[in-house]
Amino acid sequence: MFNLRQLPYDKNAFNGEFISDRTIDYHYSKHHQTYVNNLNNLIKGGEFENKSLYEIVMNAKGGIFNNAAQIYNHDFYWDCISPKKTDISNELKSAIDRDFGSFDKFKEAFLSQATSLFGSGWCWVVLNADNKLEIVQTTNADTPPTKNNVPILVVDVWEHAYYIDYKNLRAKYLEEFFNHINWLFVSIAYEWAIKEGMGSVKFYMNDIHKEQI
Repeated sequence: MFNLRQLPYDKNAFNGEFISDRTIDYHYSKHHQTYVNNLNNLIKGGEFENKSLYEIVMNAKGGIFNNAAQIYNHDFYWDCISPKKTDISNELKSAIDRDFGSFDKFKEAFLSQATSLFGSGWCWVVLNADNKLEIVQTTNADTPPTKNNVPILVVDVWEHAYYIDYKNLRAKYLEEFFNHINWLFVSIAYEWAIKEGMGSVKFYMNDIHKEQI
């Protein structure tokens, strides 16, 4: 049985500067928890009952995939934000400069793609098969690992991620998100993506959800 992961900070750690404790309470305690509950109910007695989250995300379809992928997507999102300022590694900064031209051009492209994503979904930075950084959009529960792309950063642009605090002002939410990126986590994710590829995705999922392996 899967459990809802622990947040890496207290729910009021942002002091309303980016997201309020009310948003985190709904987003984490209600939406994220519901995906966990749904997955546990859906896999009971079936072929995925004793499988790891990674195995389910990479092999399931329909409702089982949707809920498993949403668990992972949210797990990763919570790690990508921080209430405290963190520093980007020299290696990641160099890779961003190489693949996007400059950090400022990267920020512009990332915010543009996240803002323009139609409907509900996610905007990611991934390490692709050519070992280059790429910005990709996914809709609903879709997630980059199913296309062998290794995530290093994600922002949630489902309305439940920001509507309480920002109403329909997605662009404002995204600007504040960018100011609260956990560059320490993202830099480590990039380091492991380079070293282990998809193995780093498997390790991440299974490390958080040790209860299922």
